[in-house]
Amino acid sequence: MQRGVQPAPSKSRSTELGLMAMAWFITTAFYVLASLGSQGHMPSRLWLFLTSIVVISLCMHVAIRRLAPNSSQVLLPIATLLNGIGYVEIARWNPPRAAYQAVWFLVSAVGLILVLALVRRIRDLDRYRYLTLTTAVLLLLMPLVPHIGADINGARLWVVVGPISFQPVEIAKILLAFFFASYFAANRDLLSTPTQRVGRRLVVPPKTLLPILFAWGFTLVILGAENDIGFAMLLFALFISMLWITTGLKTYIVLGFVLFAAGALVAANLFSQVHVRVSEWLNPWSAVNFAYSHQLAYGWFSLAAGGITGTGLGLGQSGTVPEITSDMIFAAVGEELGFLGIILVLCLFAAFVGEGFRIAQRAHSDFVRLAAVALSAIMGLQAFFIMAGVLRILPFTGITLPFMAYGGSSLFANYIIVAILLRISDENETERTGGEIRSVQFDQE
Repeated sequence: MQRGVQPAPSKSRSTELGLMAMAWFITTAFYVLASLGSQGHMPSRLWLFLTSIVVISLCMHVAIRRLAPNSSQVLLPIATLLNGIGYVEIARWNPPRAAYQAVWFLVSAVGLILVLALVRRIRDLDRYRYLTLTTAVLLLLMPLVPHIGADINGARLWVVVGPISFQPVEIAKILLAFFFASYFAANRDLLSTPTQRVGRRLVVPPKTLLPILFAWGFTLVILGAENDIGFAMLLFALFISMLWITTGLKTYIVLGFVLFAAGALVAANLFSQVHVRVSEWLNPWSAVNFAYSHQLAYGWFSLAAGGITGTGLGLGQSGTVPEITSDMIFAAVGEELGFLGIILVLCLFAAFVGEGFRIAQRAHSDFVRLAAVALSAIMGLQAFFIMAGVLRILPFTGITLPFMAYGGSSLFANYIIVAILLRISDENETERTGGEIRSVQFDQE
């Protein structure tokens, strides 16, 4: 009997290919219907559109088959369908932006393939904890650098180099997720076990929390300086949720509410955008606020016009909504696809996050598990914040709806998250099947 450990057998990826074909069909059907509804004829570049999405998606599928053959088979189809629905709405309302989005889809596919090719073991990233933090902070600071940072719509999030503009915060959030995962995994016992006595109670030693609180607070200060409350809320929610998942202590939930209340009070007095956003949320119809909140008001009219089944693709009237292809694309989907379309989008995001959490549960180390949780949570929280803002459940933040909204930086970062989750799931399955093979060989010997 050969004692060497044989490689884990690769799974057939026919399920992924079948789901991808379904996503291609739905996207193409929506594209045709949108053209028929708005222009009364078939799209002039239908075959170019169909060939592009099929070829780019197939390249990713083939790369996954070779580089991560045992990975999840549902993440890429979900991302493809969300991306396709968003692209149809972008092409419907702003064809020039749709052309740029198609280019970024290609760039994102290349990014996914490169990550799978270069990152062969996620746990190796644990060794670069403070390097990831330093890089994330530098990326967050880039928009504040004179001559390259750009202020757009009141937020200084963009870096402009020649004809190219991008948001460094989209990559920084991924690096911060790795830093949080690494630090929490290394200090899990210290964070979970109160050992220092304060009066009659035992508490977690403050020195254990200081580094992570400093890193979190510093990033929020930067985002405050850039006047961006959307990503500040995202990082805060990510930080508290990961702290609670790591320790299971309800005390940290209370700490989170206290920090949120204090931060909200300070931000409302120091940052004008926070005050404006909250005022618009509480009273959008006032004469003072409507000059800014009319974007939301028009979006609500679009959602109301959609009803249960929608007006039909290409038949909506959302063209008057400011930033309909970026901030308000959820309203465009709700108008033309109705409540059923919104449920479809919600189910797709829920399936993506659920699959990410399933991948996290199967991880074989605390760092990899927390990294998968953090990346899945980023996707879910970002989708929740923008959809809740459009529906007036929370103040409107204007962050992008993952995969769907116009924005090359966001799309690229989202596909990087997909690549990392695919790598983690491939490692999980390979280690599990490899362990089973070793066990069988041991029993036979």
